[in-house]
Amino acid sequence: MRIAPLADVKARLSAYLQQYQTEGPVVITRNGKTAAILLAPANDEDLESLLLARSPRFQALLAKSRESIQAGKGLSSRDFWKAAAHRHRRKADPKQVSEILHPGGPKPRVPAAARSRRRRG
Repeated sequence: MRIAPLADVKARLSAYLQQYQTEGPVVITRNGKTAAILLAPANDEDLESLLLARSPRFQALLAKSRESIQAGKGLSSRDFWKAAAHRHRRKADPKQVSEILHPGGPKPRVPAAARSRRRRG
C-alpha cells in the first residue's frame, strides 16, 4: 500500500493506476489527511459489495431488516423462497394478472347511452 498526495495522483493518474495493480491500494491524502483510496475490485461482485457497503440507503434498509428480524417479524429461509416462488408464478401468469385487474371476469362494458352522456358533459 502506498500513500500519495492528491496533487501527485492528479498529475500522474495513469501511472498510479498501473502501480496499484502490483502494489495494492493507494491512499490519497489532501493536506496530510486521508481523502480517498484508489483500489481495484477483483470482479463485479467485489465492486458491488464495495458500493453497497458505502450506500446510506442500503445500510438503512439493512438496519430496518435486522430490527424486523429481531422483533420476530422475519421469514424463515424456507418460507422466504416459498413466497418468492409464489410471487414469481403470479407475475408470470397473464390470467392471474387479468383477474387482479378485473375481478370476476372481463372488464365491464359501459353502455352506449352512458358513453354519449360523458362526451356532452
